[in-house]
Amino acid sequence: MSDQPVNSQITDAVTQSNVKVVGEAPAMAMGSLYQTVAHSTGIQFENAVSAQQQQNTLAQAAANQGVMQIYSLDTAADAAATEKVAQTGVADNLTSLLTVLNAFKGGNGQS
Repeated sequence: MSDQPVNSQITDAVTQSNVKVVGEAPAMAMGSLYQTVAHSTGIQFENAVSAQQQQNTLAQAAANQGVMQIYSLDTAADAAATEKVAQTGVADNLTSLLTVLNAFKGGNGQS
């Protein structure tokens, strides 16, 4: 480098520019951080809405399948079969219930 003197106005301008950049750096960093957080939050909301839409689609499909199964039953025959199946084991169920109640009373079933 040459040893030629530099005008003091030029050195002052460069120094002031450097001070300005260093002084604005924290504000710029915080602004960038806030922008990144806002963007991430927006993406999270978009994902939540997408998940809700998928859940609604699944719920509608499940309800549709249930309705299709209900409408596909032969109602008279199936009602009789369901009643017959529902009545089997009633005595066993009542006996089990009586046994449990007796166990709570702590004895032989006599009060």
